[in-house]
Amino acid sequence: MTLAHPLVTEKAMVLLENSNQLSFIVRKEATKASVKAAMEKSFGKKVASISTLMTTKGAKKAIITFEEKNAAEEILSQLGIV
Repeated sequence: MTLAHPLVTEKAMVLLENSNQLSFIVRKEATKASVKAAMEKSFGKKVASISTLMTTKGAKKAIITFEEKNAAEEILSQLGIV
């Protein structure tokens, strides 16, 4: 599984509200293409772009931007977070 879990922090919620972006912790070996494929397959929403970075704790974080407006909120509500 490429996607580990969503990251729910204050900063992640600001990105959600202002930019229609989600933050996910992903496997270290995951590429942008594999993260995009996993998101589109799992949730059925088109991904516009992905940025990845390593956290200070050694985990890989993906910030995912969606094409459809409010897609990020819909995904978090499907997961029972919002």
